[in-house]
Amino acid sequence: MKRVLLIGSGGAGKSTLARKMSKQLNITAFHLDKLLWKPNWQMTPKPEQAIIVNNLVRQDSWIIDGNYNGTLDIRVAAADTIVFLDRSRFVCIYQVFKRLLQYRGTSRPDMQDDCPEKIDWDFLKWIWQFPNKQKVIIMNMFETIHQSKNIVILKNKKQIEKFLDQL
Repeated sequence: MKRVLLIGSGGAGKSTLARKMSKQLNITAFHLDKLLWKPNWQMTPKPEQAIIVNNLVRQDSWIIDGNYNGTLDIRVAAADTIVFLDRSRFVCIYQVFKRLLQYRGTSRPDMQDDCPEKIDWDFLKWIWQFPNKQKVIIMNMFETIHQSKNIVILKNKKQIEKFLDQL
């Protein structure tokens, strides 16, 4: 496990897991939120996103957390392990609100500076619809790559803790 991709809904715990795995495996974690957002919530243009991600995946080892469908194919092709945090939409929404309170008025550590934590209806809607939309895409992708990649699906806190213990 040297090139790990973490994906899942907003609020699933990708960045938290990336930090913990980084410490345990001594592999640098890269948070796409931090790399692809610019100050004041300005998104990096898609062609530039591809350059950033291509440069990341050329490294010998990495942990990358984030969805960003525009570069998912690049990361999947380069990863040896894909960890999908398949958490309940209720847990994800709860954790997003918890994060909002924790980082109110500031940027969280895995986010670009000058992007204070916020929630909007589009983000909540995306989280709510994740199981019916994004998860379907992810599971279909797993069907085509399951023989060439180590795929780990974690559904709850207990499974995540057991996974970390086994690293």
